[in-house]
Amino acid sequence: MTSTRSSAKSSKKGKLDDMTIKAVAYARGYQEALDFFNVSVEKGLTESQVEAQSKKYGPNELDKTEGKSMIALILEQFDDLMVKILLVAAFISFLLAYFDDENNDEGMLAYVEPLVILLILIANAIVGVWQETNAEAALEALKSLQPAHAHVLRNGIWVTLDSAALVPGDIVEVRVGDKVPADIRLCKLRTTTLRVEQSQLTGESVAVSKDVDAVPDDDEGSCEVQGKTNMLFSSTAVANGCGVGVVVGTGMNTEIGEIQKAVADAAEEDQQTPLQMRLEEFSELLAKIIFVICFVVWIINYKHFFDPVYGSWFRGCVYYFKVAVALAVAAIPEGLPAVITTCLALGTRRMAKRNCIVRRLPSVQTLGCTTVICSDKTGTLTTNEMCAVKFAVPSSASSAGVLNTYNVDGVSYTPVGEIRPSLPPPASNTTGLAEFAKCAAMCNQSRLRYSNEPGDDEDVDDDTETDTENGDATKKPKIRRTGEPTEAAIRVLAEKIGCPDKALNRRCLQSEDRSAKDLQAFSHYWANLCSPVATLEFTRDRKSMSIIVKEKDRSENTLYVKGAPEVILERCTTIMMPDGSVKPLDKKMKNIIFDDYVEKMAGEEALRTLGLAVRKELDPRIAHFKGIDDDSKNGSLLKDPANFIKVEQELTFLGLVGLMDPPRPECRPAIDSCREAGISVVMITGDNRLTAEAIAKDLGIISPGKNAVSLTGREFDQLSDSEKTAVLRRCMDEQGGVFSRTEPRHKQVIVRILRTLGEVTAMTGDGVNDAPALKAADIGIAMGISGTEVAKEASDMVLTDDNFSTIVAAVEEGRSIYSNMKAFIRYLISSNIGEVASIFFTAALGIPESLTPVQLLWVNLVTDGPPATALGFNPPDLDVMKRPPRKSDDKLISGWVFFRYCVIGMYVGLATVGIFIYYFVLDEGAADGHTTVTLWQLMHWDQCHAWGDSFTANHLEGMIPGDACSYFTYGKAKASTFSLTVLVVIEMFNALNALSEDGSLLQLPPWCNPWLCLAVINSIGIHMVILYQPFLASIFGVVPLDIHDWALVLYFSFPVILIDEVMKTFGRIVVDRQIEAMHVHQAELRQEEEYAQKGNTEKME
Repeated sequence: MTSTRSSAKSSKKGKLDDMTIKAVAYARGYQEALDFFNVSVEKGLTESQVEAQSKKYGPNELDKTEGKSMIALILEQFDDLMVKILLVAAFISFLLAYFDDENNDEGMLAYVEPLVILLILIANAIVGVWQETNAEAALEALKSLQPAHAHVLRNGIWVTLDSAALVPGDIVEVRVGDKVPADIRLCKLRTTTLRVEQSQLTGESVAVSKDVDAVPDDDEGSCEVQGKTNMLFSSTAVANGCGVGVVVGTGMNTEIGEIQKAVADAAEEDQQTPLQMRLEEFSELLAKIIFVICFVVWIINYKHFFDPVYGSWFRGCVYYFKVAVALAVAAIPEGLPAVITTCLALGTRRMAKRNCIVRRLPSVQTLGCTTVICSDKTGTLTTNEMCAVKFAVPSSASSAGVLNTYNVDGVSYTPVGEIRPSLPPPASNTTGLAEFAKCAAMCNQSRLRYSNEPGDDEDVDDDTETDTENGDATKKPKIRRTGEPTEAAIRVLAEKIGCPDKALNRRCLQSEDRSAKDLQAFSHYWANLCSPVATLEFTRDRKSMSIIVKEKDRSENTLYVKGAPEVILERCTTIMMPDGSVKPLDKKMKNIIFDDYVEKMAGEEALRTLGLAVRKELDPRIAHFKGIDDDSKNGSLLKDPANFIKVEQELTFLGLVGLMDPPRPECRPAIDSCREAGISVVMITGDNRLTAEAIAKDLGIISPGKNAVSLTGREFDQLSDSEKTAVLRRCMDEQGGVFSRTEPRHKQVIVRILRTLGEVTAMTGDGVNDAPALKAADIGIAMGISGTEVAKEASDMVLTDDNFSTIVAAVEEGRSIYSNMKAFIRYLISSNIGEVASIFFTAALGIPESLTPVQLLWVNLVTDGPPATALGFNPPDLDVMKRPPRKSDDKLISGWVFFRYCVIGMYVGLATVGIFIYYFVLDEGAADGHTTVTLWQLMHWDQCHAWGDSFTANHLEGMIPGDACSYFTYGKAKASTFSLTVLVVIEMFNALNALSEDGSLLQLPPWCNPWLCLAVINSIGIHMVILYQPFLASIFGVVPLDIHDWALVLYFSFPVILIDEVMKTFGRIVVDRQIEAMHVHQAELRQEEEYAQKGNTEKME
């Protein structure tokens, strides 16, 4: 009748076609879908129809995507501005080395500079290609979800075929344990009920009942996936029952296909990470600065092009062009790409120790600047293990409609959890609590089992002991369920209540070390007292299921029933008291129980509530029924499911059970930590609104009594673009919100809008339905244990413990990594600015060259390298999780930071040039007995030959005999050694300064990072080797230093510590103001919540 009415009604709607059949089949009668494909459920498609459909729609497979070629991957690694700058510098250096006659004597040493740069870039490209080739497998994981075979009706014969051979119009049968092979419009149920587990697709925490009736929908095609109760979706699993339907969507034209399209689209839209964007901006700035400085240095030396010392103006021009190139080499941090990669790699190792596996290297620091976490509910914020968290049983005052309510601890299927207030086990088998526990255990088709792996179908044998009995706690298997989650939760409740057997209670009640055979000890106790006779399966119309049992101490059968509380109460005529006696249950008492208990549990607390009841006095045909096979005469009443409701009448009420997928216990403090760190948490789930809001309030995502943001997917759809943006901006202002009944496309839209608002978005999830949003977010975080392969492959990082609180630890690690990256960038760039300043001052003053290109390259790659890498081991700043998160558009180098770079860099330049000038002009106490000159003579050294015999200089090693002017060229080795050593020592002090951006060395002393101390010692040691090893000293143009010289080096170097400490003081003032502003905002939000709660309480009173 229902089908006929729906078909008649649908005739007024638009005509079905190839484009609409899959989208609107749920809103039409199944016969209309059969007519569209010209097929019947009795015959199926013919061979000719299959051939035609196959040509039209293609195979039932997801699309295969072409990967990038190796050449394309390699070229991508060089598509970076910093890399291009280095390539140009290497090319120019190579040309100058090749065409300069003076380099002929140096041989291959003249090419050291360009070769080293090229080797760094090649190594970086190899790492990048390796990451790319291991990154993309999400689409392949989607394909693995599709079932291999399907049971199909062809030409009137049921056959098993590869699922790829299915075509729209095929008649398919699915039964318990099957994966659905395509999108199917259900036509017929072969059992009283059919339930499908589709949580990985929709986020619903329980299996969904399916039927054949059309879904009323005035706006066809607008119904969310969860509302299509007559549709079976590809790759979902049948939890129980059996049904037949017609295929309406195959391959990419399925819900799972839509997800693949969304994942592919999100992959194409994949944007640069905040770090990559900031480095790109930094490279552009650096390129402009390098060009300007090099050009200025070249131009200001124009007059020196004509100096006779160069032989001709062209050679003078080329010489100063080489100086400009040396300046560029000094300005470019050659080691920066390698050090960044090393720092990120070190970060991944630390995060792995904290149960977070990083799949994409740049995402390590992205998490550190996260401003909002969009979290799935089921399996992420909750355990995805249904639990009985509350139950209510009649009290001695139940004649007035009063029940005793108990809260039950526990967040998994482990049968351990305190019952509050304390409740002793049943005193005998006939008490009200005993009947309640017996009903929970017997009216139940689930069972508990030990299993070593998620989804492992192999149980630990009931006749064997678990590893826990041998004291091996590390290998303790996890308790899992077989059957419906709600029934498993009720069975666990029965195991927590206990039984009258005191010895069994002592051994098993609240015991964490039950053996496999004792896992259901109390269920077995009740099963030994009564044997099952027949099960009256759940049907959608009567909203209940029941079991007939034969109790050992009774001559007649007993009926135990569970179902929707309003239905159970309606059918009850009596209520069982705590002592086992029975009293009448009138309409007034029913209303009190419903209003005061059912409404509160199901409505206010959003619990999935069930009622339990028993019937002792049965119809004579049922009272002495022995089973379908043994008693076909009396069993005739039970052959028709329509008669089940007649049996379930005149019941005795036993109590209520409140079930929920409980929040993970560690999530609440983790979310509080997120708020303290200025990070908003938004729940996006496919579950219903009441459940989502209850979990969100429990976890502190939204506040009770406050008009917080809570929308369903359909409500969100109906908003305009500006309204959607306003809603999400409000979520950020209130640091929380809830979106329920969502589909994958809703999650993607939410993530995209948040990104347009400038928020750095992290998306967590474990289901197939989460994959597109995981891919679209700045950083996708998948659950490692409960997560599907699709979610893991679409993510940037995977939590190995499925623990939301691990994200908070990862955020702290990410912030620390970003701080460390800024530290070594600050270290490298301030050092390079110092080198640029040194060359600039040298050229501007006209004094001899204090640092050679080979010395600069040595400093940049060798002595700077170890400290820069060691900065990756810096401990987190003391207030790292109290600072507000940085925005995605925050510059890597802000105006203040650039000013600090310049101040430190200018001092480095002044110190290196200053000690060079000091040696020539003022250092009269040096042991080498060198000649001091005036500053004017030093600045006009290139005119020395015009001074004639008026200028004399003591002979030093390397000078040309009889040529006093060679004092400024070959005799400058000691002065150049001073400049190089001051540069090295200052950079070591700079490395210590870089321990913290704003923290004083008095707060974070050098030994907080022992690796940095070792690196500094190593770099000083390497520098001393080239000073005191004659062969290396000749290559680098340096000489040994004595005690007097080292004291002079320290005088010029140590002030950099004092200068940076002053800078840090100002930096701390700015950070303190930011933290104070964030805390004021949070205090205002808390005050609003308190007012809202107070107002809600007064309203209730």
